[in-house]
Amino acid sequence: MEKEEERIALAVELFKSGYNCSQAVVAAFADLYGMSREDALRVSASFGGGIGRMRETCGAACGLFILAGLKFGTTDAKNAEAKGENYRVVQELAAKFKEQNGFLRCRDLLGLSEEKKESHQPEERTQQYYERRPCAKIVEDAARLWYINYVK
Repeated sequence: MEKEEERIALAVELFKSGYNCSQAVVAAFADLYGMSREDALRVSASFGGGIGRMRETCGAACGLFILAGLKFGTTDAKNAEAKGENYRVVQELAAKFKEQNGFLRCRDLLGLSEEKKESHQPEERTQQYYERRPCAKIVEDAARLWYINYVK
């Protein structure tokens, strides 16, 4: 069995290689749930930047919620118990994420004002980008949260 730090480092490496925060979290664990890295990257692609760079729910948190669906989601529309368990896990993850980071919303995590309109165009990943944003640390924390609670 792999070490916890290797899986967490993979999430950070994916983020620092240019994938968004959601993609980094999901792709680091998708193989554990029968999903290819390519499919994981596609399914989580829209959630970066607080869902499409709208700065709403943090992409790393969205990645956790996608993982919850992969592990606990049901394909039986009538299985209320399974739906409830999945939602319980999502709510638990959201609470733990907020406890760790103070916020769930991307805009708040980045300290952006409500008035600032975001472009849909992602920023170039430079050293300055990584120095002024907490995203790599948030990805690391989200990956650790998932690993400790649902992989170990």
